[in-house]
Amino acid sequence: MCGSVRKPRVLTVVHTVAERYVQALARRDQPALMALLAPDVDFRGMTPGRFWESHDAREVVEDILGSWFEESDVVDEVLAFARDWVVDRERVGYRFAGHNADGKFVVEQQAYLTVTDGRISWMRALCSGYRKVD
Repeated sequence: MCGSVRKPRVLTVVHTVAERYVQALARRDQPALMALLAPDVDFRGMTPGRFWESHDAREVVEDILGSWFEESDVVDEVLAFARDWVVDRERVGYRFAGHNADGKFVVEQQAYLTVTDGRISWMRALCSGYRKVD
């Protein structure tokens, strides 16, 4: 399969905004992510080396999420997906397996979100960072 692009194995049934977000993130599908975020989304995130904040969907998709997953990072599979509710706020956890020039990795994120009119209007996300897999 030299030269072919391998698509990530992701969830097969997609119903909720949270599930669509995880699939779009795994594919680094910027148009789909833009469609899922409210234009004035209230976003804050924490990665191992930085705190992130924005109230602009385009900035979240292009600058923040775009830097979390670089062009050379390939998500091969969604290893885990779980969602639940904290009263009126949705909690979603997801774990990706992938590879890049440094080898295989696993990365996990937890997010809390509010969906308004079918789009994510409020989100807080926490990332484990890339964990190398031997």
